Amino acid sequence: MRYFEDFTEGQVIELGTIPVLSEDEIIGFARQYDPQPFHTDPVAAKETIYGGLIASGWQTALLTMRLMVDELLSQTAAQGSPGVENIRFLKPVRAGDRLRGRYTVLVAEPSTRKPTRGKILGRTELLDESDNVVYSMDGWTLIGRRESTLS
Repeated sequence: MRYFEDFTEGQVIELGTIPVLSEDEIIGFARQYDPQPFHTDPVAAKETIYGGLIASGWQTALLTMRLMVDELLSQTAAQGSPGVENIRFLKPVRAGDRLRGRYTVLVAEPSTRKPTRGKILGRTELLDESDNVVYSMDGWTLIGRRESTLS
């Protein structure tokens, strides 16, 4: 289990990979949640600025969140989040793309009001096989402190 004290500013944590999306998965998600032609119609998508079908940024964000939970938050004394600062969809995600996650601690500060926890601002990124960032989110996480540091 990781506690607040296990995180330092500048620390980078590799998160592994997200499942490779198929065209059907992209279309299925988009039909339900983000039904724009460049997400739902491969033929119409060819005529857009993207030149083909792309995943919804929200699908990318949710897959990244799942990766964060599986590879970091489930092993951390996380207590939720008061919010995010930025979300950026920097490069289209397409069927077959192989993407990996990375988490960088930007700020780690103990709570002044709640001594049993700290607050971390972290940047979560998805990178493609060429190490280009395709998605980025800066978000705060409340994390419990070790009892031994509280005495």
